[in-house]
Amino acid sequence: MTLPRPLVTRSDKVMSGAVVFSGTRVPVQTLLDYLEEGDTLDEFLKDFPTVSREHAIAVLELAKESVLAHASST
Repeated sequence: MTLPRPLVTRSDKVMSGAVVFSGTRVPVQTLLDYLEEGDTLDEFLKDFPTVSREHAIAVLELAKESVLAHASST
């Protein structure tokens, strides 16, 4: 499966400007909320079938890279 590039998009015309998985109307925040609540990735994917497992994992990897890149050293 080829992932969309960019992985996420934002537009005032889609979900009031929320960051969404490219090619969908599913906000990335929804995935983060699921995980924060203790739900699994499989539960999220079952509820939002327009997002592929590969796409969700790639977005989580992107978030991980961002956090690690912005970490302060002590």
